[in-house]
Amino acid sequence: MKDVIFKGCASAIVTPFNEENEINFDEFKRLVDFQIDNGVNGIVVCGTTGEAVTLSQEEKQELTRYCVKVVNKRVPVIAGIGSNNTKAVIENEKYAEKVGIDALLSVTPYYNKTTQNGLIEHFKMIAQNTNLPIILYNVPSRTGVDIAPSTYFELSKIKNIVATKEASGDISKVLKIRNLCKDELGVYSGNDDQIIPFLSLGGLGVISVLSNIMPNYTSKMIENYFQGRTEEAASMQINVCKLIEYLFQEVNPIPIKAALNLTGFQCGVPRLPLVECSDTLKLELEKELNKQTNTINNINYQ
Repeated sequence: MKDVIFKGCASAIVTPFNEENEINFDEFKRLVDFQIDNGVNGIVVCGTTGEAVTLSQEEKQELTRYCVKVVNKRVPVIAGIGSNNTKAVIENEKYAEKVGIDALLSVTPYYNKTTQNGLIEHFKMIAQNTNLPIILYNVPSRTGVDIAPSTYFELSKIKNIVATKEASGDISKVLKIRNLCKDELGVYSGNDDQIIPFLSLGGLGVISVLSNIMPNYTSKMIENYFQGRTEEAASMQINVCKLIEYLFQEVNPIPIKAALNLTGFQCGVPRLPLVECSDTLKLELEKELNKQTNTINNINYQ
């Protein structure tokens, strides 16, 4: 069995922006501390939720370096280094390794896409150029390419490809991955509405958007499952169904930034081409967050 980077909940952390739409590093620190103080098991920086695609190379490097400093080894830090340019991914991972990142998250190539054999060669080249463990990231709704179970099996043979963030939404596919790869490839849910189903198939946890605003709750839900309190865990998953629906009603991270702003953080608005959350959705989010904070203990948003 390969080493496990984390077991439980890792937050796909938002990148807060100030009024000039520049990175708000003070608020980023506040948000990271909030996550760790409320029990998350890892931080993912420069991912989809962190708007990595609209960060400059210099901003991504500065934010990655700063995240490592702020976390200070309290939990593993995982850096999003994916690109549709294999050479660029290798450059990104070398910098991440240099500044002390614990693991890498690499999305499938988007726009130009590739064949399944191309995916194998792409990730093989990435793995050969780092000693860090790699989590694959499969999100075909965004990239237009899907990692097939048989491709996962081939990639699982590579020593430092240790896990995947599987966000295809296909639970049957998770079953096939687990059957083919066994413990040679850990599986994390990439969808907050499928955390418990993933765990039931031997998943290790979630890389979560929800945990940005509910780190304690999301972590406790997974802990309950691993401790054998499966009915309680399932009930907690069901309880946040509507909130998760709202968090993805407009493209991520539009709603989660609005939700964080509603709960006392100053995360600003997304960078174009993403825009601020609609007033209608913002109202629904506010209602649901008020409902949740009245029923969930040990959450302090301030």
